[in-house]
Formats: sequence, structure tokens, C-alpha cells
Amino acid sequence: MATQGGMTYGPTGGPGGLPADRSGWVEQYAPLVRRIAHHIMARLPASVEVDDIIQAGMLGLIDAVSRYEQTQGAQFETYAVQRIRGAILDELRRNDWLPRSVRRNMRRIEAAISALEQKNGRSPSEGEIAGELGVPLADYQGQLLDARGHQIVYAEDYLDADGGAPAGEATADAHAGVLERLLDEEFRGQVSQAVAGLPEREKLVMSLYYEKELNLREIGAVLGVTESRVCQLHSQAVARLRAKLRGA
Repeated sequence: MATQGGMTYGPTGGPGGLPADRSGWVEQYAPLVRRIAHHIMARLPASVEVDDIIQAGMLGLIDAVSRYEQTQGAQFETYAVQRIRGAILDELRRNDWLPRSVRRNMRRIEAAISALEQKNGRSPSEGEIAGELGVPLADYQGQLLDARGHQIVYAEDYLDADGGAPAGEATADAHAGVLERLLDEEFRGQVSQAVAGLPEREKLVMSLYYEKELNLREIGAVLGVTESRVCQLHSQAVARLRAKLRGA
């Protein structure tokens, strides 16, 4: 058994004993892990170490290599991206990197957005959201900045009030089906519809970040605003999406 690049290769020549024809996949797709890790890091607190994110992503890549079957109908890179991102997000959730106070504030923001949308029949402005929350606009924008990295979906969104599996879903691991739910065609349709309903500037931020894969500094250059302002717009867009999806 030999070790190469920090990976252990079994007698078959593949990482962890994988078939020899896949032995180079981990090394080949390692740059993909780093790219995804740095992309996610752009909206995480400074306390999060990029090496920890990369390590989690590498575990996701190894899992993808071991599980991938061409009969699944997806290109390996597409499948690997899902596994890598999932592994990173799972690691972030396990370490509870986002303070509970921040999540609590985001829940309040989501509730305010939902209430205003139901009342006015349109997406509320920042000033309206701040007014609904009863805080100055600058304080509201500060909360958005604190919430950089707030995700559209958390595993606990699928748990009941006691932290167990949703009603009618008997499973030993309530988190196991989260990725499958995210890949569900109906759910993806709801996300697409929710994104389409965002204010134009926030929609552009989401497009540049998730589709064009620009970082926050690059998006700021496109919009002519600071990186901090992009963080605020991103957090607000996520809050709007979560409000819509939770309602759905």
C-alpha cells in the first residue's frame, strides 16, 4: 500500500481501494474542490479556515468517486460538485459556524419579508423591512452583513419541532434525504420561480455568483458597489428566497 499526495492507495491502485481506472480522479478533480471551497469561503466569516473547508470538500470528492455510476445519467463533474458542496455544507453545519443570534435575526427578517409581501403583494424594500423590524436601516444592513453565508436551505428546515424526521418520514438519519430533496424537480422549480421574483439587483447578484461564479469583489465591480454591499444584497436575497420557500 502506497501513499501519494496525502492519499492512501490500496492494492488495486485506486484511492481507498477503488478500481484502478479511477485512481487519478481525486488528483484530477482536486482543483475543483479548491475552487468550490474558495467560492463558498467568500461569504463565510473570517473565523472559518479555508483548509477545513477544502478538507471537507475532498472527502466529498472521494465519496463521489466511490459512488458514481455512469448509469445515473449525469456527468461525473456535475455529480461531484453536488457531493463536494454537500460535504462542505454538512461540515459547516456540524461546527455550527453561524452564531445562533445571527440565525435568529435572519428568521425575524424572513418573517418580516413574508408579512410585508402578504400585506403589499410585492417584494418589500430595505427600508420597509427595517421598519417592520423596528430598527434603523443601518442596523438592518448590519444584520445582513453579519449573516454572510446564510444558506438557502438548512438540514433543520426538514426537521420537526423536536428535531426529528418530518411527519410521515420514518428514517434513521433525518439529514440523509436533504440532498435528494434539493435535487427534486419540483423543489428546483420552486427555487427558480422564487429567484425570478427577486428585485432586479438581487437577481443579478445571485446570477453572477451562482451561475457566472464571480466572487463578491468581482460582483461589486460589476454593480459599482463595495464588496460589503454585495454581501448585504446576497443575504437579503437569500432571506427573500427562504421566506418564499418556507411558505411553499
